[in-house]
Amino acid sequence: MKSFKEFLDEGVNDPAIFKAIFLAGGPGSGKSFIVGKTALSALGFKVVNSDDAFESAMKKAGMEMSPDNVFSPKGQEIRGKAKKMTGNKQERYIKGRLGLVIDGTGKDYDKIKKQSEILRQLGYDTAMIFVNTDLQTALDRNRKRERSLPDAEVEKYWNQVQSNIGKFQSHFRSKFIVVDNSDGANWEKGTTKGYKWANKFANEKPKNNFAKKWIEKQRSK
Repeated sequence: MKSFKEFLDEGVNDPAIFKAIFLAGGPGSGKSFIVGKTALSALGFKVVNSDDAFESAMKKAGMEMSPDNVFSPKGQEIRGKAKKMTGNKQERYIKGRLGLVIDGTGKDYDKIKKQSEILRQLGYDTAMIFVNTDLQTALDRNRKRERSLPDAEVEKYWNQVQSNIGKFQSHFRSKFIVVDNSDGANWEKGTTKGYKWANKFANEKPKNNFAKKWIEKQRSK
């Protein structure tokens, strides 16, 4: 495990320093798939996703990711611990001002806006990759998932996420990109465009004065 000093050193020399990308997309949008194809981790971004920690903890507990297990008291206890662990990890990344990829559904605009504004106050530049699908794709993929939701819930979430596209675009402005991952869409073209966009964003020098001062202070140590 890296020491806190190593995290600080990594942050100062990281191309994605003071950069945060929010991921948004409804059920079945394939956000994890798009993250992999856009090579965000290779660009210096640290992916923050409580679902990964939750699934790992469930396996260690010998529990399958079935709806009954997920929503059982034990399953919800494990989910709570996974979220806390993920939060602690994100806090460490932020202390080192490392690049972040914050995974979410995008159904709660106010929550994401608040997180973005807090990061901006710390000197971060924030952006969003919106992974979009049509409703039928979302329904079909959800039915094939081990941890599936009722169709009505998927449609409800999908509509909530879709209603926020304009708000996200207004908040993130030029730092907002949509990748279409619907069945039959040219996702290769979309992820190539996403990689170039993220690479440019990661390598832009921080413009915020607080970020500049923090970098100078760390390098002078």
